[in-house]
Amino acid sequence: MEAMPQLTCLTPLGEVTLTEEDGALVALDWGRGRDQQPTPLLRRAIQQLQDYFDGSRASFELPLAPAGTPFQQRVWQALQAIPAGEVRSYAQMAQTLGSGARAIGQANGSNPIPILIPCHRVVGSGGRLGGYSGGDGPDTKRALLQHESRMVPVSDLLSPSPPVGIPAR
Repeated sequence: MEAMPQLTCLTPLGEVTLTEEDGALVALDWGRGRDQQPTPLLRRAIQQLQDYFDGSRASFELPLAPAGTPFQQRVWQALQAIPAGEVRSYAQMAQTLGSGARAIGQANGSNPIPILIPCHRVVGSGGRLGGYSGGDGPDTKRALLQHESRMVPVSDLLSPSPPVGIPAR
């Protein structure tokens, strides 16, 4: 059996390895992958990740094919609708999807493509951080949320009046 193409990228949170299968991304793993096989899709994904960490991209335009149950697929689809810089609670997600908060947490923990499918944008009640299965756990989740909170959409920079929090010159 031939190995799936992988490519590793250095991010501010350490190395991550993207895996491709049948023209779609199927995994983002923390650490360096054993096999490095650049493909056009993996190169594009690495560029978009670098743009994200540089602050010039808030969302990703990549084909994703995470393996999971139909319920997990629904949760992961809903996660992708949460804009960068915003969070939802596990309870809010559960209400939206007609499920329980614990099931949402379990689906988040099973997300095979973190960052690209932004499970870090779901927090506990009262703003508690909650868990995170990637990188250094909750510290990585906190770093991703802090990074996204500093992102300012380019359209806001071009608007005639400055957005809240950015002083007028």
